[in-house]
Amino acid sequence: MVARALRDAGHEVIYTGLHQTPEQIVETAIQEDADLIGLSVLSGAHMTLFRKLVDLLAERDASDIVVFGGGIIPEEDIPVLEELGVAKVFTPGAPTYEITGWVAEHFAEGASA
Repeated sequence: MVARALRDAGHEVIYTGLHQTPEQIVETAIQEDADLIGLSVLSGAHMTLFRKLVDLLAERDASDIVVFGGGIIPEEDIPVLEELGVAKVFTPGAPTYEITGWVAEHFAEGASA
């Protein structure tokens, strides 16, 4: 749903599908020269997955790729994720216009997610 909303808002979106590893996501983002990675986590593994993603980006000298995400993430975990380097976290029920608006506001014309 978020990928479609971003695409409808004029952003180039590369959707890698469900059950991708952080390694697969980072590799695709680097190959496709992405500006952003949006990660949706519904499994409760958000701390592990976001940390791994940010660490892999740093290892690959790709920390300029901005990470944002959402899913079932407790409010108390959001500041920790932000400290890890996650630029924005959207909680359940966030309207798609809020997400597309954030992307448009922070990543001007030409940004891809």
